[in-house]
Amino acid sequence: MSDELTSELTAELRELAAAGETPPALSGAEIRGRAARRRRHRRTAATAVGASAAAALALVVALNLGGGAADRHPSPAGSPTGTPSVPATPDATVNLSRRVVTVAGRELPVSSGALETPTATGRMTVTAKASTKVMPSEDIVGPGYDLKVSWFIELLAADGRTNYIAALSYDEKAPGVYDRTSGWIGLRMSDAEWLYGQLAVGSVVDIEGTAPTATPELSTTPSAATPELSTTPSAATPAGDAAAPTATGP
Repeated sequence: MSDELTSELTAELRELAAAGETPPALSGAEIRGRAARRRRHRRTAATAVGASAAAALALVVALNLGGGAADRHPSPAGSPTGTPSVPATPDATVNLSRRVVTVAGRELPVSSGALETPTATGRMTVTAKASTKVMPSEDIVGPGYDLKVSWFIELLAADGRTNYIAALSYDEKAPGVYDRTSGWIGLRMSDAEWLYGQLAVGSVVDIEGTAPTATPELSTTPSAATPELSTTPSAATPAGDAAAPTATGP
């Protein structure tokens, strides 16, 4: 190929390349300015993110060191819903009508207040216990000397009324049969000791029902209306077929 042909071909290729070029929409200065603005935006965003992270970290540290606002202002879910309710099922139930106390599925005979000193009913709580305790006699059976009772359990009602359970040692025939206390609840010695071990301070005792009327005690003395059998022959009974003896003179 000659030099002339080569020069023509080169010139045509240059013209073709020039015709296919697209002039840039922005000048070089404008492109450099836009790039600079983008770099500034990126730096500003990074700075803001870093400041937010630092503030959050500082808040967490302050809460951990100072106990946190959550401790001073508990959420509604963590707030108490009210005072604890009284248990629905008592630890012991005294039925005055049947003269029994039911504890742990076992029934023990009791003697409660006499007609003139009835036992108060209601729910009570055990507040104190003592294996032996000296009580004024008027609190037991009436005026007299102070008495020592065994297996003493003190009871307190919500309205301030007090009562107690103890061994009725001076009349162990009374529990389950008749009522003879001044209002307290008496048990036989062995039953009172067992109950003492079952109930603790804080145990709940329900007292319900009404004491029945006094049960008359059986008497072994013969009734005055009962005739006694006699071995002496009656005067109206004939002596027999034998003739009566005839009186003889001197």
